[in-house]
Amino acid sequence: MSSDIIEKSVLKTPGIWQRHATRAIFFIGGFGAASWAPLVPFLKARLQLGEDVLGMLLLCIGIGSLFTMPLTGIAVARFGCRVVLVSAAFIYTVLLLTLSQVASLWMAVPALLVFGASMGMVDVAANIHAVIVEKSSGKRLMSGMHALWSVGGFSGAGIFGIWLNFGYTPFMATICATIIMLFSLSFFGRHLLSYGGGKSGTSLFAVPHGIVAFVGIIACIAFLVEGAIMDWSGVFLTSVRGLDISMAGTGFAVFSAAMLIMRLTGDRLVQKLGSKPIILGGSLLSVMGFLFVILASWQPLLYAGFFLIGIGSANIVPVFFSLLGKQKIMPLNMAVSAVSTLGYLGILMGPAVIGFIAHQTSLYTSFALLAGLVALQMCIAGYVYKKVL
Repeated sequence: MSSDIIEKSVLKTPGIWQRHATRAIFFIGGFGAASWAPLVPFLKARLQLGEDVLGMLLLCIGIGSLFTMPLTGIAVARFGCRVVLVSAAFIYTVLLLTLSQVASLWMAVPALLVFGASMGMVDVAANIHAVIVEKSSGKRLMSGMHALWSVGGFSGAGIFGIWLNFGYTPFMATICATIIMLFSLSFFGRHLLSYGGGKSGTSLFAVPHGIVAFVGIIACIAFLVEGAIMDWSGVFLTSVRGLDISMAGTGFAVFSAAMLIMRLTGDRLVQKLGSKPIILGGSLLSVMGFLFVILASWQPLLYAGFFLIGIGSANIVPVFFSLLGKQKIMPLNMAVSAVSTLGYLGILMGPAVIGFIAHQTSLYTSFALLAGLVALQMCIAGYVYKKVL
């Protein structure tokens, strides 16, 4: 079937079950990531690892993801979304169970590489599927799709913690998590699209060019900011602002809650106001939030800053993934793959860059740099809108 025929068939048959299946895949991705996080200290104790070795070991997840993310676009074009997503999500789930029991460093390294590789493939293929479904439906759906990753993360972390508190071993708790993931995959997997989002092309790796490169930079900045808030907000609150160590996670919690709220309502807002005001206004809110975090001496304003950053950042990535469906520079599958890879690079680079700058200057300077990057992101977004719309 040619890509033109596929495009026409997608436009004619949006399918409510395809929407539900996309949301389920995002949920599985977030739920699996949240279930992995509590296993890290158990892995450290079981293998008797120091912090330095553990840090290098966890880097395998990022390496695995960066290897498969640029390849996912070509895989989706050749085999279809359903085959790639079901296969990758199944491997992702099985590797989660394996990591709860892995007994040696030499087994942990390949397991984490494959775990990261499958996670990256699920991420990219889910976004390709979401763009196809949204484009064919004629409705704004992307923010709600991404919200389900956060819902999976919140519920996965909470439920896994409850199981451990009930006295379940890590292996038993992971079995329960994998049952939920596999049940969701088996029920919704049949409704995933059997085709991809464009031509397979001649290149294995998705290299961004044209307007897609600018969207990739926007995604990189957005994910860099999110990664920096995740890893450094606790240090900032305790070491710089003098809060008790028990309050270390509160900044990221407020940020995450704001993102979830905004993504759950984002589609309706974008449908009503348009995407451009949401992106440019959101960027301004994020810059204002960073100013509150840096300058506010009153604690409620400090937390208001984290809330504004979350609200402003929430719909940046979903909206620009939607815009990839309108550009004609690259096939959709390759464009999403390239942008996702650049975004993931932002997550990996963010904590290291912030740490380096903070070591040379201060965390105040690092957070001011993040505000500057958000302002730059807003300028690039304006340029992209002129070219795409």
